[in-house]
Amino acid sequence: MPGHANHLPPPGDADTARVSPRRRRGMFTLAAAGLAAAVGLLSITVATGSASAADNPYQRGPDPTRTSVATENGPFANTSVSVPTGYGFNGGRIYYPTDTSQGTFGAIAISPGYTALFSAELAWMGPWLASHGFVVIGIETNSRNDFDTARGTQLLAALDYLTQQSPVRDRVDPNRLAVAGHSMGGGGALSAATRRSSLKAVVGIAPYSPSSNLANDRVPTMIFSGQADTVVTPSYATGLYNSLPATTESVYLEVAGADHGFMVGRSNPVMIRTMLPFVKMFIDNDARYSQFLCPLLDSNGVVTYRSTCPLLPSTPTTPTDPPTDPPTD
Repeated sequence: MPGHANHLPPPGDADTARVSPRRRRGMFTLAAAGLAAAVGLLSITVATGSASAADNPYQRGPDPTRTSVATENGPFANTSVSVPTGYGFNGGRIYYPTDTSQGTFGAIAISPGYTALFSAELAWMGPWLASHGFVVIGIETNSRNDFDTARGTQLLAALDYLTQQSPVRDRVDPNRLAVAGHSMGGGGALSAATRRSSLKAVVGIAPYSPSSNLANDRVPTMIFSGQADTVVTPSYATGLYNSLPATTESVYLEVAGADHGFMVGRSNPVMIRTMLPFVKMFIDNDARYSQFLCPLLDSNGVVTYRSTCPLLPSTPTTPTDPPTDPPTD
C-alpha cells in the first residue's frame, strides 16, 4: 500500500483463500422497527449493568457515555516505560495508568503489520487505551518480515514478560489479558488466540492470517476491515469471521471508505468507539459498555456490522492487590 510499510508479502507466500465457512451470524440493522426493539433492550442492559456494577471488581472509570467512548483521551492519567530486547520479542513500550488506588488493570499486547514498526504506526494506541484503564505493551518484532505465527508467539511472550518480569507487573491482572494487531500483526493476534484460550479478547485490524485455523478460536474476537482495502479485502476479512465457531463471541465491522492503513499513524473514530467497548466488556467484564455494541449505537462510518450480541463475558476471576509505583524512563 503506498505510503505505509505494513504491506503484505508477495502473492504465493501464503494461501490467502484458506478459510472454512460457518453459519452466518445475524445482521443488526438500524431500521426503525429494529431501533424500537433496541430501545427496550438497551434500557434493560443499562439497568442490569448499573445494578451489577458494585459486584464487578474489574470495573474501571466513570460511567461511559456516547462522548466518552469516542474520545482518544480517557479519564486515566498515564505514562510509559521502554522495553528492552531479549524477552522473546524485539522490545517495545509499555503504557499504563498512573492510578494505584483501583487495583490492577487488564492488559493488551499489540503487534504491528508486515515490515512495520509499532513505534511508527500504532503508538497512538498505547496512550489511548491506557487512558481508559488498560496496561498496553506495543511490541517490535524480531524480524519485520515475520509471518502471523511468529508474531503470535511474540505477542504471547510479551504478555508473559509484562505479567512476570516487567517493571509494571504489579499493576497487571495476569488473568485478564488480550492481544491485538494490524494486518500481519492482526493475524498474529488471531494466531495467539488459537494457542492461548485463556485470553479474554482478540482484536484483528484488517488481519492477514495465512496460517491460523480460526475454527479453533475460543477467545472473544473482533475483526475490523476497510471498505476500500485492496490488501486485506472485506471479503477476505469476512471469510475469517465466517470461519469462527458459532459459539465464539464475536464482532465484525467494516469501516466506510477505509483503506488498509486507516488507523496507521492516527486514530480512527469508528475504531475507537467500537473497540473500546469490546475490550471493556471482555477484559473488564464491564456490562456498562454493552449499550454501544448491542445493538450498534452509532452506525456513522460503518458499512457492515455483525455480532453475536448480547456479547456475554465469562465469569470474572479474583483480582490481585493494588500495585506499587514502577520506574519510568
